[in-house]
Amino acid sequence: MRDPHSINRRVFLESTAAAAIATGSVLTSGLQVSAAETATSAESIVGTLYSTLSDQQKKSICFDWNHQDPKRGLLRSFVANNWNITKPEINDDFYTDEQRELITKVFESIIHPAWHERYYQQLEDDAGGFGNEQSIAIFGKPGEGKFELVLTGRHMTLRCDGNSADHVAFGGPIFYGHAPEFNENPKHTDNVFWSQAVEANKLYQMLGGKQQKQAQVAKTPREQAVAFKGTKGGMTGLPVTDMSSDQKEHLQKVLGTLTEMYRTSDQEEAMQCLSKQGGLDACTLSFYTDKDLGKDGVWDNWRLEGPSFVWHYRGAPHVHVWVNVADSADVKTNS
Repeated sequence: MRDPHSINRRVFLESTAAAAIATGSVLTSGLQVSAAETATSAESIVGTLYSTLSDQQKKSICFDWNHQDPKRGLLRSFVANNWNITKPEINDDFYTDEQRELITKVFESIIHPAWHERYYQQLEDDAGGFGNEQSIAIFGKPGEGKFELVLTGRHMTLRCDGNSADHVAFGGPIFYGHAPEFNENPKHTDNVFWSQAVEANKLYQMLGGKQQKQAQVAKTPREQAVAFKGTKGGMTGLPVTDMSSDQKEHLQKVLGTLTEMYRTSDQEEAMQCLSKQGGLDACTLSFYTDKDLGKDGVWDNWRLEGPSFVWHYRGAPHVHVWVNVADSADVKTNS
């Protein structure tokens, strides 16, 4: 297996510590890459990449901003656990070495530097390394209005939009996952994302008996079902308003583990969207009891949900996570 430490080692060693989310806002340290620096670098790299594409390449991977796919609808906002938005894989001869390097830099710019190593490990385990079984598409024209690059593959849908996509965080719905083994053991050994569920289960243990009973939901919904429910109700689980101050404080820590993987500007945008819809107090927390690996009471499947905020974590048989965040439940996404 390729040593993840050897991948873009210079970039990784120059990286900063991960962000922490507290009291509903992003707190940054003096060492952290600023939001402005990170956002500028990612989008400017997309612009550089676009300028290197031949007309033939553009015909294959570039689309109008609102391009509609017969099966997937608005293509730039579609999300799935294992798909390719265009046919050419990043490591195919379709791209030049320079273009592959630029695509890699885009990826590294939207993932927080402190998470590069773990993301490269996920890619190694699930696809044999970055660029294998992965593809990109560019919507709109960089430098001429709205544009977005979408990166897809097994266990990954990521977007770089420079705030072109109105009212949504992360440029639209995203997905991440990992399967060191397809059927993981109850401890999810070597899964780079399992620490998120560990923090969520620590919160479950902090709940009182009545709270735990309310948080438990008998059946896991379809993992793809991350459409917004709005303020009319229908959300399952324990309302955050029924949590004590120390429980809410730990929930902020859980939220921090979910968002810390992404560049600071995307973290901030997600928190702004959440805040506009009432913050964590407008959310509920569900732990699903029907897919408990090892029957150990450590819940593998769980969901944090608000009116226009869904973070659905499916841990059985391996980790799939679906994310859909906007500042209004009226925003339409392919979810």
